[in-house]
Amino acid sequence: MEAINGLALGFSHALTLTNLAWALLGCFLGTAVGVLPGIGPALTIALLLPITFQVSATGAFILFCGVFYGAMYGGSTTSILLNAPGESGSIITALEGAKMARNGRAGPALATAAIGSFVAGVVGTLGIAFLGPVIVDFALVLGPAEYFCLMVLCFVTVSAVLGGSALRGLVSLFFGLTLGLVGIDLQTGQPRMTFGLPELFDGVNVVLVAVALFAVAEALHMAWRHHGGEAQVLPVGHLMLSRSDLRRSFWPWMRGAGLGFPFGVLPAGGTEMPTMLSYYAERKLVAPEHAHEFGTTGAIEGVAGPEAANNAAAAGILVPMLTLGLPTSATAAIMLSAFQSYGIQPGPLLFESQPDLVWTLIASLFVANVMLVVLNLPLVGLWVKILKIPTPQLYAGILVFATIGTYGISNSIVDLILLYAIGIIGMFMRRFDFPVAPVVIGMILGPMAEQALRQALTISEGNWMVFVTRPGSLVILLVAVAALLGPRIYGMWARRRAA
Repeated sequence: MEAINGLALGFSHALTLTNLAWALLGCFLGTAVGVLPGIGPALTIALLLPITFQVSATGAFILFCGVFYGAMYGGSTTSILLNAPGESGSIITALEGAKMARNGRAGPALATAAIGSFVAGVVGTLGIAFLGPVIVDFALVLGPAEYFCLMVLCFVTVSAVLGGSALRGLVSLFFGLTLGLVGIDLQTGQPRMTFGLPELFDGVNVVLVAVALFAVAEALHMAWRHHGGEAQVLPVGHLMLSRSDLRRSFWPWMRGAGLGFPFGVLPAGGTEMPTMLSYYAERKLVAPEHAHEFGTTGAIEGVAGPEAANNAAAAGILVPMLTLGLPTSATAAIMLSAFQSYGIQPGPLLFESQPDLVWTLIASLFVANVMLVVLNLPLVGLWVKILKIPTPQLYAGILVFATIGTYGISNSIVDLILLYAIGIIGMFMRRFDFPVAPVVIGMILGPMAEQALRQALTISEGNWMVFVTRPGSLVILLVAVAALLGPRIYGMWARRRAA
């Protein structure tokens, strides 16, 4: 009943002309950046963060969520027409989608991806609406010790589990934690790592770091590895799904959405695992007469299921961010920094302190899903033209917007120096395969983890055993240790067994 009342409140605000306009703009921008290879929602939201100093919180977050959902939709276009997935969640879509496009069935592939994204988006948004209050009730009983352990679990899963190298992920995390420590220590009042610069007394601006890592670093890295030439975009053809295509896509949409959302909610879920599981499940469940299409001419089930799983997992990422204040992806981390720009702290009390904002945001996600179906299929010709924008002009424009937006926040030359210094570091991180998401997550959650640690030790009178004597914190720590050591132990066991 609480969720239904909340949705009624949210729709009463989300359906105003102003908020509908923000949703439409976000969906359009999100689809456009999802189509462009290498430009994802994290980079786009980072570029848009300076608007938080001018726009209301509700309007800004409707815009950001429209970008987030739209990029999930648009990513399938690049995967299918160029065989160049812009994000890890779209890699599996490219396996069958690109083969369908090469065999003259790009239109049905794009259509099943768009409709599957809509189905998954609705399922995921319903999950946010009905699961969010349940998690809030659970989170309200957690103390500082449990919150600190939850943040440790988030650090471990995002840094050491999801990346290709645990060491690189942890190095990135500690870089972010170091940035988060810059400024005045709230407990002692002493400046830390400010180098005597008054501009750093308030800390390094999270917006600046996000723009540096996801806009400047990406632009510099793309300029570094750009070799010229133009990618060949396959023709789209007829977009309508036949009755057979609809019948073959329906259950993969359902299975993909049901599989993807729980993975998005989990701290170590992500979009890679559910899309792969969905793909292999569809290969096993496909009708015998269509089994030969997998890996040859392209099976529509191999597009419908993974694309639904990808979008449902993306929706699930918003659950821990809104209810626990824990970002489990780069995009969620940047959105969390936007909340902080407004002086709002996501977590269990957000549903009570900002009910209008939360429920309007959730309702606007339903609105965005409808808008995206309307935008994606009729405007596919426009998205194909966007794919032909020359890379040098595209990334030069990104650098210009990043510089103007950052300088507009504080009119500080120090901020511009930091912007490009961190951007160059981010460029080398990409070059040598260091993940950048742990930097932002470490910078945002680091001070919060420090505060929770101090509170827990104050309550326990300095007794560090508080983290293992409380059942909740002990269980969370054990999960974190298992997530960190489990894959390594299994790998060693598998190698010994093979030998």
